[in-house]
Amino acid sequence: MAGAWLVVRATVADAADRERFDHWYRTEHLPDAVKAFGVRSAWRGWSQQDPSVHCAHYRFDTLAALETVTGGPIIRELVAEFDRVWGTKVVRTREVLPISDEVG
Repeated sequence: MAGAWLVVRATVADAADRERFDHWYRTEHLPDAVKAFGVRSAWRGWSQQDPSVHCAHYRFDTLAALETVTGGPIIRELVAEFDRVWGTKVVRTREVLPISDEVG
């Protein structure tokens, strides 16, 4: 099995919040999520087409490992912290992408 990605898409509607969100995600949320999830790797970036869109990608070794994390208390704690800091200012969605093929 090639693994799976958890992709979190966040929309930071107010441009004035972008710098603070970027700093918080880089220094707090991403490191906390990597540690809590036990992922192989993670990366994040901002959309070139829509500067309000931020995506974070977490690579899991197996789909089962991803499903365990997303169905349990680990993700609920991270979601609660995200909501505490950002409330309704940042809207986000999550996608689970099993890896079908990988080259390189």
